Amino acid sequence: MLESQYCILLTIYDIEELRYNHNHVVLQPQKEALMSSPDAISLLRTQSLTTLVHEELEQRIAAGRLLPGTPLRESAIATDMGISRGPVREAFRMLEERGLVMFEKNCGVRVRQLDLEQATHIYQVRIPLEGLIGELVTQNLSSDATNQVRLVLEEMAERVAHQDVPAYTDLNFRFHDLLAKFTGNPALYDTYRRLVVQLKLFRSYTFRHSPETIGVSLREHTAIFEAIVSLNVLLAGELLRQHAKDSLQRLRAVAQPS
Repeated sequence: MLESQYCILLTIYDIEELRYNHNHVVLQPQKEALMSSPDAISLLRTQSLTTLVHEELEQRIAAGRLLPGTPLRESAIATDMGISRGPVREAFRMLEERGLVMFEKNCGVRVRQLDLEQATHIYQVRIPLEGLIGELVTQNLSSDATNQVRLVLEEMAERVAHQDVPAYTDLNFRFHDLLAKFTGNPALYDTYRRLVVQLKLFRSYTFRHSPETIGVSLREHTAIFEAIVSLNVLLAGELLRQHAKDSLQRLRAVAQPS
């Protein structure tokens, strides 16, 4: 059971790193002094478990393993993960705040159903934001950051070769997340992450229903990356704007095939 294998080392000051290793969580202390307060340990334990449950469920939603409309049973998830129901309940609240699940009266929790109108509203904000990201990241991308983005792009190409839609979907978001992060603008990055998390529902929907689009998507990402590393600020911004517009059109095509 996850709870019985949960090991905590809590310091008076800071905690350097949280590592999740299969069936247990280890908190590695920055300083040697330990605090054994049961209340503090219980709080950190619950918060850490909540984060793990939240990240796992979000990943399943993004990969399409939990489809829109799927009911989420608190007890079943707790049993599956070998934990108590408290962290699962809190994880549901976090997912609700991010727009990925919804609470229905007398019906529990469900993965949020797709709403094309809502997706359009999000894209209306995302499209100009992507243009700004393209311009800023081109001016600020370091050699180390360039290598990180290149590795993601190479992995995306491998996933296309194997028609691995769930893995490609994850990498697609990773690519864009890195570009937003490497703009060097924390306010922009925070805004971007809050905005696009709900698009994980829509993008996985597009790829699942029209898997050939991952090849088109890869070509667009490759062109964007080449514009960035060529330091073509205007082209990078325009390609990212157009990529967002095209993504919306592909979503509309599969959501309204007529």
